[in-house]
Amino acid sequence: MSTWLKRVSVTSMLLVAFGTVALAQRERGPREEFLGEANVDGGVDHDNIVVTASRGSFRAIQLRVSNNTVDFQRVVVHYGNGQNQPLPIRSRIKPGGATRVIDLPGERRVIESVELWYSRANWGPRRPKVQLYGLR
Repeated sequence: MSTWLKRVSVTSMLLVAFGTVALAQRERGPREEFLGEANVDGGVDHDNIVVTASRGSFRAIQLRVSNNTVDFQRVVVHYGNGQNQPLPIRSRIKPGGATRVIDLPGERRVIESVELWYSRANWGPRRPKVQLYGLR
């Protein structure tokens, strides 16, 4: 077998191996999508992150916090079919932290909006930001 043919064979096998690994990793983990954010700018605050139906449906959500600590008091998910679901989130999330992944009931759901009630912790000059992610 010629050297050129050996190189082509080895290269082909490597491409197939890398493609198989990439496909397995893609199918294994949930796909997440950024859905919106809210800036915490008061002592006690309430925000509504609106999600358009064109984003599709999701099986779970997660809230992530940056810049400073947020004390969550209440979170309610509003679905495209008019139903609402309060979520059991009463916790302090530090910057760089996140809630656990919160499964939504039933099959994948269209999210219309997520309403947040929270209070600030002892902030410095940087205001916290809350980001909403949906998992498919």
